[in-house]
Amino acid sequence: MRKAMLFSGFLVVFLGLALPGIQGKIIPRCELVKILRQNSFEGFVGKTVADWVCLVAHESSYDTKAFHNNGASRDYGIFQINSQYWCDDGKTHGSKNACHTSCSKFQDDNIKDDMQCAKKIAQEAKGLKPWVGWNKHCKGKNLSSYVKGC
Repeated sequence: MRKAMLFSGFLVVFLGLALPGIQGKIIPRCELVKILRQNSFEGFVGKTVADWVCLVAHESSYDTKAFHNNGASRDYGIFQINSQYWCDDGKTHGSKNACHTSCSKFQDDNIKDDMQCAKKIAQEAKGLKPWVGWNKHCKGKNLSSYVKGC
């Protein structure tokens, strides 16, 4: 029994180290502000970093491994990128995969590819209209609290 418990503990640790791509994290608000500023989100498609942080807060709660099943499609990662148009999850029939990537790449702790795809979405839409969370909670509101103290 002791050997079995020791082995299962080793297996959990091993899988945690061997499969870092499936790990995600909650990115603190001010850390996200810094990342977005460093990656030229301020003023991109006429939106502020506060718009983007508000979007992330309401779409994924800052969680890089966030997932939402919409039925026919799914949303992935910190920006909740949809499988119908932007990525391939192997499940969504007729996916356009306009960002040319696997949806699973949007659920790890490296958000570089997420940011590239989110910018592509915003550029094609000429704004943040594709994100329901932004439309419902951020559009037309004072968003200064999302960057305050950062």
